[in-house]
Amino acid sequence: MLTTHRRRTAAASLVVAGGLALTGCGGSSTGSSGSGGGDGEQPAVTLITKTSTNPFFVAMEEGAKEAAEQNGITLDTAAGREDGDEATQIAAVENAVSQGQDGILIVPNGPGVNTAIEAAREAGLYVIALDTPPDPAETVDITFATDNFEAGELIGQWAAAQLGGEKATIALLDLFNDKVVSVDYNRDQGFLTGMGIDVADPMRNGDEAPTGQYSGGEYEIVCNEPTTGAEDGGRTAMENCLSQNPDINVVYTINEPAALGADAALKAAGTEALIVSVDGGCAGVEAVASGVIGATAQQYPLEMAKLGVEAIAQFAEDGTTPDTSPGLDFFNTGVALVTDTPAEGVESITTDEGSEICWG
Repeated sequence: MLTTHRRRTAAASLVVAGGLALTGCGGSSTGSSGSGGGDGEQPAVTLITKTSTNPFFVAMEEGAKEAAEQNGITLDTAAGREDGDEATQIAAVENAVSQGQDGILIVPNGPGVNTAIEAAREAGLYVIALDTPPDPAETVDITFATDNFEAGELIGQWAAAQLGGEKATIALLDLFNDKVVSVDYNRDQGFLTGMGIDVADPMRNGDEAPTGQYSGGEYEIVCNEPTTGAEDGGRTAMENCLSQNPDINVVYTINEPAALGADAALKAAGTEALIVSVDGGCAGVEAVASGVIGATAQQYPLEMAKLGVEAIAQFAEDGTTPDTSPGLDFFNTGVALVTDTPAEGVESITTDEGSEICWG
């Protein structure tokens, strides 16, 4: 449980004082009145997620609302229509600025949001990225996120160990193929690195050699297909990969909805493969327990949101700002490999343990 200890330590380092005085901020906001604060007003913050339907972001919103209540923050929420929708996020950022809010928590849908974020900071808002560090990282004041490369590396190490020297015929089900987002290439490239495959440029998907040697033997990469992080996208992507090579035996997926879609496609084709993923949500942990997913790297979106809200509350109170984790350009909120089939040399927790802390 070393990883869980790291996560709890991270939370403890950012405890802030609550009880700031409040003012309302619209029908989609939450908060509670209190006392304190330099001007007697409640700090106002907007949380902007990638979508409003992905369970990961639903959990993040719940965590933000709870932290807002505890820390005297008025919270508005907004989301892209789908993963990759930058225009709706830009409009939400601009709305927060026009309202004179104090801060923004955002899971950026892509580099197209950067200019709006920079304008918000110039207007005096404290902007925190959650889960997905922007590129460059200094676009925001700080990011609270999983080390997505480490998350990918863990599932890659686990998959390589499970193969036992068998040839790895790999499908990579990514987020996009038309834009570069750090969470996308970090998970993909982390997975391949964990497998023992030379990734060439670690900030670019798809430039590694299509065949070669991994840590256990030979490998072949069949495809890099986009899923937009959705179940239907995962199914379509897997169908496309199987049409190229029906002998795929390892499937990397950007997240668990994509993994469920991939599993549906595999079942429809009458074949099986080792599926690995990232998120570690409650449904994802159940999918590991049932054998649909072999292993998943668990993140903690509730913790990301909680720490983000607390950081803005602290900044509004006295100007204090959090620091990034040592050696990283973001604050690492932790990761744990969840599987019921442990691999020697790869630290993991069971699905029973993972279900107790799913979403954080």
